[in-house]
Amino acid sequence: MVEVTVARLGLDASSSAFVVVLEDKVGERALPIWIGRPEAEAIAAHLNGVKRERPMTHDLAQQIVLGLGGLLRRVQVTKVHDGTYHAELHLTRGGQPVLVDARPSDAIALALRLEAPIFVAESLFSDEADEVIPDADAGTAGEDDHLSAEELKRHLAQLRPEDFGRFTP
Repeated sequence: MVEVTVARLGLDASSSAFVVVLEDKVGERALPIWIGRPEAEAIAAHLNGVKRERPMTHDLAQQIVLGLGGLLRRVQVTKVHDGTYHAELHLTRGGQPVLVDARPSDAIALALRLEAPIFVAESLFSDEADEVIPDADAGTAGEDDHLSAEELKRHLAQLRPEDFGRFTP
């Protein structure tokens, strides 16, 4: 497993889907994951310090974990299957480990709120991971519309802040 940070969050114009880019701590490798708008807004709201009057879903999940005496030890993006990434929440409660299956976008949003480290399986940084297409719940894209990870990294590096859209509470 490789520890990563959220490097960028943006909109993939070719598929009209949001993308979160995870980058290893050294900054040599990046992994784009296409996500849905609500999850992108949840991640952006937290990164931008937006406080809401009422808790949103990921804020509620944070309060549930804390209210039950749990601790999020780490998030792991473990694999990709049929073009969909899979993640796990590694929690402890009462000293006992609890493993929860999660979508990477939800896991990332929760990890940011609970200040837990995010890890990605080494194999996902391989050339095979470059062939992943946007997830079905993140929007639709035709076969000719998807970008390789390297193309997406170049595209995202050229975006201006106004290209990311507004995330309003």
